[in-house]
Amino acid sequence: MLTELSLNPNLIKATKELGFEAATEVQAKAIPLVLDNKDLMVSAATGSGKTVAFLLPILHRMLAQASEPRAVRALVLVPVRELADQIVKAGKELTQFTEQYLVSITGGRDFKLQEKSLKRIPDIVVATPGRLIEHLENESFSLADIDVLVLDEADRMLDMGFQESVLNVMKYCPEQHQTLLFSATLPSAIRRFAEEILVEPESVLVHHHREKHDNIRQQAVLADDVSHKEKLLQWLLANETYEKAIVFTNSKILAARLDGLMRYHKFRAAQLHGDVQQKGRQATIESFRSGKVNVLIATDLAARGLDVSGIDLVINFDVPRKGDAYVHRIGRTGRAGAAGESISLVTQQEWNLMSSIERYLKIRFERKVIKELPATYKGPKKLKASGKAVGKKKKKPAGKVKLKTKKPKKK
Repeated sequence: MLTELSLNPNLIKATKELGFEAATEVQAKAIPLVLDNKDLMVSAATGSGKTVAFLLPILHRMLAQASEPRAVRALVLVPVRELADQIVKAGKELTQFTEQYLVSITGGRDFKLQEKSLKRIPDIVVATPGRLIEHLENESFSLADIDVLVLDEADRMLDMGFQESVLNVMKYCPEQHQTLLFSATLPSAIRRFAEEILVEPESVLVHHHREKHDNIRQQAVLADDVSHKEKLLQWLLANETYEKAIVFTNSKILAARLDGLMRYHKFRAAQLHGDVQQKGRQATIESFRSGKVNVLIATDLAARGLDVSGIDLVINFDVPRKGDAYVHRIGRTGRAGAAGESISLVTQQEWNLMSSIERYLKIRFERKVIKELPATYKGPKKLKASGKAVGKKKKKPAGKVKLKTKKPKKK
């Protein structure tokens, strides 16, 4: 129970108001360590309650230090603005019975308005690295009194090339501060980065990404080509049972095209990708959250940090290029133990990608056949031990034959 964690009564009151009856596994493990001022490396699946796991102890400590001069005491770095907004929303709910407040500082928004909000000296700043550095260089505010730095979705920040930016931000922080690194996955790059920035950290591993997602039914449907995939997508959206669905593509162009196609066929669809302006992105997410839109067609980057309840179907129109990307995609469903379904549409060219993901996660996707739209492609005839297709051996090009010519005898 959260009440057993000896937190400030106003915070416990807020958690009760929000209906949080018990601490999740990551909260039960991480909160005492954060309160003990330990550096942390936390690997926890999306939807496991990690935002509350770092916000609650940080807010508790701030309330205990209420007599100290007002200053920005905590910084949360995130890869995308949608995630920043979600953390600020969660923070506002947790601080409803206190005077603490959080501010979101991200790109795509009015710089001057952000400057004004920073002058009010928020307790916690939640920011994307690029815009934060702009404010730091402009001296809009100071990180000199930071007690704790949180890196949320650190794996995605590295994927997006923010490593140098994060290290740059850390130069503005005092030497003595607590650092908490949260990541859904722990690839070697994250572990090396953690060694660079954490001091004698504790590790908390919850719902490790290679564990089976028992509450998510993971399936694969064979497809012949893009045209066949489009028909399969229509069939799935018309016949599967779901409250909300996300369709993932590997490109913005394809996401835009599928959005038009699905709306043409009367599905309540919308698109979310990098070319959609910030105002439009926010409107789309709110429409999806409210149920006005129930099919979201998105790229990985746009859907990163998307926290919307009721998503029970994920369709991979394109097979993701990496196992970690697949984990993040299906993490949109099956949240907080709820049931979910993931369906990947797989062409002959994508078989080995799918096989690599299966091998990485140590699972085998359930093969699903849609009788109304069977694929001509039935899978590879021969498989390697890894599950990949056996490729045809290329014939070596015939080398040029040198003809030996006899040298004329000297007379």
